[in-house]
Amino acid sequence: MKGIHSIITLAGLTVFGLAASITAQAVITTPGASANANANVMIITPIGLAKTADLNFGQVVAHTGGQVVIAPNGTRTVGGSAEAVPASSSSAATFAVTGNGANTYAITLPNSTTLISGSNTITVDNFTSTPSGTGALSSGAQTVQVGATLEVGTAQAAGSYTGTFNVYVQYN
Repeated sequence: MKGIHSIITLAGLTVFGLAASITAQAVITTPGASANANANVMIITPIGLAKTADLNFGQVVAHTGGQVVIAPNGTRTVGGSAEAVPASSSSAATFAVTGNGANTYAITLPNSTTLISGSNTITVDNFTSTPSGTGALSSGAQTVQVGATLEVGTAQAAGSYTGTFNVYVQYN
């Protein structure tokens, strides 16, 4: 009996030793690797927009209606029977864009706006700009000029019409 007990004990120790050896080998021989990566960010100057001149259609005689167009370069043209008074001044709106270096930016113009004089209204639409759609800063600055079309109604009531419109810029 002693011989069998010795064999069982020896077999048990061999199995235990083998298991310990396998476990130890798994921990010791498992290959691994690691690497570092950099994390970066560049904080830039926020984009800015400031109006430097208003959109001005000048003085207009309505007659039976028409359009007065101010191009982004400030040129005024008249269509239909509307008539611009030649001595009256007109101008495109001008905005100063400021920001980071030579970044590009998107320009968003309104579809239309309404000018009001008392209970009377007139529509301004077809806004255009130079640059158009996308601008590019040069040393952190650029000028945006905005023109539009004044839709003069038939028998448009006389008056001083005013309103506002919004131009929006954002980095691309």
